[in-house]
Amino acid sequence: MCPSLGRPQLRKITGSQFSEAALGGQPVFCSCSPGPTDMGSDSGLVRSKYSTKGLERCANCPRSPTLPASFGSESDRKTPVFATMLSSSDFASASWELVVRVDHPNEEEQKDITLRVSGDLHIGGVMLKLVEQINIAQDWSDFALWWEQKHCWLLKTHWTLDKCGVQADAKLVFTPQHKMLRLRLPNMKTVRLRVSFSTVVFRAVSDICRALNIRRAEELSLLKPSGEYFKKKKKKDKNNKEPVIEDILNLEGSPTISGPSVSPGLYSKTMTPTYDPINGTPASSTMTWFSDSPLAEQNCSILAFSQPPQSPEALADMYQPRSLADKAKLNAGWLDSSRSLMEQGIQEDEQLLLRFKYYTFFDLNPKYDAVRINQLYEQARWAILLEEIDCTEEEMLIFAALQYHISKLSLSTEMQDFTNESEVDEVEAALSNLEVTLEGGKADNTLEDITDIPKLADNLRLFRPKKLILKAFKQYWFVFKDTSIAYFKNKELEQGEPVEKLNLRGCEVVPDVNVAGRKFGIKLLIPVADGMNEVYLRCDHESQYAQWMAACILASKGKTMADSSYQPEVLNILSFLKMKNRNSASQVASGLENMDINPECFVSPRCAKKHKSKQLAACILEAHQNVAQMPLVEAKLRFIQAWQSLPEFGLTYYLVRFKGSKKDDILGISYNRLIRIDAATGIPITTWRFTNMKQWNVNWEIRQVAIEFDQNVSIAFTCLSADCKIVHEYIGGYIFLSTRSKDQNETLDEDLFHKLTGGQEAI
Repeated sequence: MCPSLGRPQLRKITGSQFSEAALGGQPVFCSCSPGPTDMGSDSGLVRSKYSTKGLERCANCPRSPTLPASFGSESDRKTPVFATMLSSSDFASASWELVVRVDHPNEEEQKDITLRVSGDLHIGGVMLKLVEQINIAQDWSDFALWWEQKHCWLLKTHWTLDKCGVQADAKLVFTPQHKMLRLRLPNMKTVRLRVSFSTVVFRAVSDICRALNIRRAEELSLLKPSGEYFKKKKKKDKNNKEPVIEDILNLEGSPTISGPSVSPGLYSKTMTPTYDPINGTPASSTMTWFSDSPLAEQNCSILAFSQPPQSPEALADMYQPRSLADKAKLNAGWLDSSRSLMEQGIQEDEQLLLRFKYYTFFDLNPKYDAVRINQLYEQARWAILLEEIDCTEEEMLIFAALQYHISKLSLSTEMQDFTNESEVDEVEAALSNLEVTLEGGKADNTLEDITDIPKLADNLRLFRPKKLILKAFKQYWFVFKDTSIAYFKNKELEQGEPVEKLNLRGCEVVPDVNVAGRKFGIKLLIPVADGMNEVYLRCDHESQYAQWMAACILASKGKTMADSSYQPEVLNILSFLKMKNRNSASQVASGLENMDINPECFVSPRCAKKHKSKQLAACILEAHQNVAQMPLVEAKLRFIQAWQSLPEFGLTYYLVRFKGSKKDDILGISYNRLIRIDAATGIPITTWRFTNMKQWNVNWEIRQVAIEFDQNVSIAFTCLSADCKIVHEYIGGYIFLSTRSKDQNETLDEDLFHKLTGGQEAI
């Protein structure tokens, strides 16, 4: 019988290989040769003939039976003869030896175990034989077989060795699936926890976030840092100082076991937040949901509160990208979400970075997102300090003031309330509004009439830099309605034909503001067929600027001023302008406050070199007066909002070469668009919106990404600074995240994510 198929094994053996005398009526064949695949063929036998190469392999194959001494004689090599059925005495000879290395965590050295197996033995049977031969009483349920040559896990325990393709030369390792991993969080704190090395990274990150009490795990991923990230600047170190021991939060006690996703409804906004019994502050509600979380046994504020600011010396030692090409290098190490850690060469106890990869922060709620908000704030803070994102000096001082304020509150014994009591639950607000309306009263205008689309009309000044004239703004009468701006020579001509009408859907909106100089400008980059159409608008005061800026931002996303987010956007812009307004008449901080601030800790090293320490401290404290009354979480959210308002926010850079181009360009990937940027000047060349995308795919042979847009626009490029799979996953990931809604109750379609990001076929 054939061991692999359970039926008579019949082979066609040519006389050129065996003589009739040598055969003697007994079958002689190699069990590693091609097996019968069609026992119902016309001949009744599978016609497989050994080649010279196959014969040499069979002669040396440990799975072959012993060949007769007369094998290969020169007498008879003419007509083919047919082998007969295997006799029971030859069945044992079809087995072969398999060497498996056991990676036992309690032993210093790995030891090899030799097993006698056959091709029809399934993977589970191999593991059972291993455990019996090891003969150590312990829980082996987390162990699995890893195939070193193929770089893959053998997790389908019902598959046979033949089906997996495992032969005698395979190097297998019997090793735990969950191993220790060091993760550096956005706040630069390192945690050490047990992570699954056998599940795909998408699921592993979900398990990690569940252990750390971070919601919306799909926004994060693991980044393998480049060599420059940990590379310190070379300094004279002749003092023989002892190395600084890194403070690691060890969460080894509770591994992140993969399991079913959290049941729907756990993150409902109507849940009552629980409070920490130690200091009385509201604990993260997720702590009660994840009872097996190692953080539940420790102080809940470990990851929810900011770390003390780094010293200027430590800040200066950190890697800072100086160009777009340097920023592109930082993004080359994102792990493939569709493959496991082990398959991507990650070793046990290796250090990776846990970062927010996708800049679409869905449903940020102070009641349940204490850890998530803090880690987001920390990632934004380090992006500012290390100049991973550009900002003006005025904006740098605002960020410094907010950092100083948050640092003071975090170190204070009187911790701020996590909850915002003034926040009204959306469902309760809607029910209350409906109740008042039904009673005949006048409800608060929280629910706008979406049938009445408002418009803005006012005198603004316009400038087009492409015209060959000096930079001079000319006043026009502007009307903003729907997602378009039309301007006329004066108000009286509004009912006539406009000078020009600008459709802002899909445009870039960049603030051009200097509060101290009373400059309130809006820069519009409107995509056209041959590039970008650049237009500058100039407002007269803060209120006008906030209204028009908010309208432009919403229009770029395809929304009108009737959208419920318009008024909050106006208030956010006004609040940010107020923070920028440095009032010289405001009360100067006391001498004690001047002494307890180290200004170089709150600004980038390049900014610190431009100013004297006392001058910088005075500017930060002056800006701090505008935010001094903010609670802790509100200050962090305001910092995140200010970060999001920067022109370069959310852009991830990669060095690419477009098809047909002779020079390299920078590709910027954002949550809603792709931007082609000149690598030398940093000036945007063209923008493509995801909403206009028809399809995209990857040619894996030449590693080229091809994208088709509306209006017969097609682009193709090869990635130079990273694998094209990373760029492909970014595009698919943002499209996947755009499908989220609050009605989903936190459940995600993981299959859809892998379909959009896997890149195995055109979408």
